[in-house]
This record gives sequence, structure tokens and C-alpha cells, in this order.
Amino acid sequence: MLSALAASDPLLSNPFSGASFDGGFTPWDCPDFLLVKPTSPKPLTSSTGSDDPDHIHTKEKSGSDDSNRIGSIMEERKRRRMISNRESARRSRMRKQRHLENLRNQLNLFRVENRELNTRLQFLLHHCDRVRTENEWLRSERTMLCQKLSNISQFMVFQQLQPLSSAWPCNNLSAE
Repeated sequence: MLSALAASDPLLSNPFSGASFDGGFTPWDCPDFLLVKPTSPKPLTSSTGSDDPDHIHTKEKSGSDDSNRIGSIMEERKRRRMISNRESARRSRMRKQRHLENLRNQLNLFRVENRELNTRLQFLLHHCDRVRTENEWLRSERTMLCQKLSNISQFMVFQQLQPLSSAWPCNNLSAE
């Protein structure tokens, strides 16, 4: 991106060329992003502003070196960011894949549990029907036994009353 800037751009030029250090300002007081550290030594030139063609050529060469260096730094950052983004996307895909696998496992477990619960429900419903049928049978049996008990009780009362009836005088008159 910065490699498209012209070599004469003030952002790419050396901030210390032609600067005097009067007033206590030194290069180490300048923020790091303004300092451009050369990778190879450059020939010294005067900063008098002479029209020496070699001086202009050296300055342009220095500007293009700076822009190449900044361009290569930017390309390196871009490459690192691209690698980092790819790694992040890969990790994200892996997390998503693990999450989907966990959901599939849960689905399978829930299906198995659902089948087991369905089987238990069917067993309990069948058992409930059997108990209900048995309960109805027992109720009808109870009704029948209560009726028999009532008949026997009446018969017993009748039997107990029969000896008394022979002791009554009116029953004796008719028998004579």
C-alpha cells in the first residue's frame, strides 16, 4: 500500500536531513515509527542544498530504499496477518467440526434414551392394563362374595328363628 507513494513524499523522506539539533531535540526523542534505520551504510552528503547531481541521485535512491523497506515491511505484515487469519479460520472450522460432532453424539444418545423410555412406557402401559383388568375381576369377585355372604346370613337368621317358631303356641295348634 505504501509502496505506491512517491519517493519525494514527506512521510518517506529522512526526518533528520537538514535538521539542526538546537533546542535539545535529538533523534532518540523522536517516536520509533518516524525513525528509519538504514540496512546498509550510505554515503554522507552535505545538507547545504547544493545542486550537485550526485546529491539529488543519492537522495532519490535513499527515498526508494525507504519505500522498498516500508513496502517489504508492509508485505511482511500482510503475509503474517494472512497466515494468522488462515490459522484462525482453521481453528474456527475445527471448533465448528467438534461442536457438530458433539451435537451428533448428543443426538444419538438422546435417540437411544428415547427408545429406552418408549420401551419402558410400553411396558408400564401393558402392566397398567393388566392391573386394571385384575382390579375389575377382583371387584366383580367381591360383589359375588358379598351376595353369597348376604344369602348365608339370611339363611342363618332363618335357621335361628325356626326353633323359636316351634315354641309358639299358635304353631302348635295348627300342628295338632
